[in-house]
Amino acid sequence: MSLLEVRRARKQFGALVVTDDVSLTVERGEIHALIGPNGAGKSCLLGEITGELELDGGEVHFDGERIDELPVHRRARRGLARAYQVPQFFGSFTVRGNVKIPEIARTRSGWRLWSSGRELDETASRHLQASGLAALAERPSALLGHGEKRELELAMSFAAEPRLLLLDEPLAGLGPGDSERMVGQLRNLKGRYAMFLVEHDVEAVFALADRISVLVAGRIIASGSAGEIRADPAVRGAYLGQQ
Repeated sequence: MSLLEVRRARKQFGALVVTDDVSLTVERGEIHALIGPNGAGKSCLLGEITGELELDGGEVHFDGERIDELPVHRRARRGLARAYQVPQFFGSFTVRGNVKIPEIARTRSGWRLWSSGRELDETASRHLQASGLAALAERPSALLGHGEKRELELAMSFAAEPRLLLLDEPLAGLGPGDSERMVGQLRNLKGRYAMFLVEHDVEAVFALADRISVLVAGRIIASGSAGEIRADPAVRGAYLGQQ
């Protein structure tokens, strides 16, 4: 049984169809990447999986349970965690403070634990260490560099104790050094979390992904290994030839 299964997902806004009978799976422990041109519907598909966008047709199943009728917070509690194209966090909080928030939400422990300290601090420190931000724990989040903000959102995703990470262009806007660091972090997480990765850096995708699906104009036109995707003439004509 696949961890995530999307069945014939369809979403449209007026006459614009953004996902057109999309079906795919994500297996436990794998990195499944989704690539395609701008406007293909990739981020919309992530929103359909998390519940931020309501499907017009089709189904989403997670660990054998149909979840497309559940609200966002109930899907998150089942183990879905999303990181966005533009990092989402509280700029007035410290790095550590931001990483505490998903833990409080996950355990439903309430804000009383904010002042109790030790358990939350220890958990936050573990996630900050994993994301490379331990030295910046007490820095106001608004003062982080762009790459550090990406790492903070990744740390916040860890704190939600996810079973599946949905990553929306984690390399967007990063310089070469930050990109290499992020690729290394994602590689180190491989097997610990299943990941569904939307990314335009195709070389990073080919280096990381176990499977790759290609979305063009709302439709999956190919799915397979990096070698199969590189060699697919339809993919080269519709997308890779433009890169």
